Amino acid sequence: MWRKDLTVEESKRLARENTKDIIACGFDVTKTFIFSDFGYNEPAFRENVAEISKRVTLNQVIGIFGFSGEDNIGKIAFPPVQAAPSFPSSFPHLFPGMDNLRCLIPCAIDQDPYFRMARDVAPRLGYNKPALIESSFFPALQGFSGKMSASDPSSAIYLTDTAKDIKEKINSALSGGQKLSVEQKEHGANLEVDVPFKYLSFFLNDDSELEHIRKEYGEPGGRIQSGGVKKRLTEVLTEIVERHRKARAAVTEEMVDAFMDARPLPSMLE
Repeated sequence: MWRKDLTVEESKRLARENTKDIIACGFDVTKTFIFSDFGYNEPAFRENVAEISKRVTLNQVIGIFGFSGEDNIGKIAFPPVQAAPSFPSSFPHLFPGMDNLRCLIPCAIDQDPYFRMARDVAPRLGYNKPALIESSFFPALQGFSGKMSASDPSSAIYLTDTAKDIKEKINSALSGGQKLSVEQKEHGANLEVDVPFKYLSFFLNDDSELEHIRKEYGEPGGRIQSGGVKKRLTEVLTEIVERHRKARAAVTEEMVDAFMDARPLPSMLE
């Protein structure tokens, strides 16, 4: 709906490719159901879409999402489809007779409007309001004022990047370190704008090591230079990407089919 060049077939292909990435993260097929809006045709799901649609006016959806007369009607029709998975009755094969279950939705902040709408509608449908855990966006490698973009491969680290790609991108990332070693020693780095350190705060599991880097790099008198921070981030991300690449290579089309098969999962709530 948002990209005129994106076909239905390409959307379906991308959904399966994204599913492979999810599976590679270690999800358990006995407790996980992954679905596509194109492939999941449960009548109860469509009924919830209809019930949500009846309770949201055009003025409300324009106010929430900022749609205009130039937008295609698919954009206006999509919010109820996005909201319907918030309610357990949309998945009768998973939650039969369990309509009072609460839904917890991990998502990025840009998805918030859809589920605020769902929270508003939920009581009128007799459901509990869904709750959200909202994640932060990664800054673009060029700095916090920009954003990662698929049209600019240098703005982000991709799971398909090689070790060489990762090293080159991180070495070009915006640093908050001082230009001269003596200045770095005297003032420390500006961690508020330092992208490599921010990425380490996301990906480095060792909190004590992160605190050590923060002090030795961000405070006056520290012994770590910008190059050292970038080197450590390169090591961390290269290991993560390589581990994911190996796990993803082991995911077969049959495994994707198994995760996307609408079937009972009796051990899901154990």
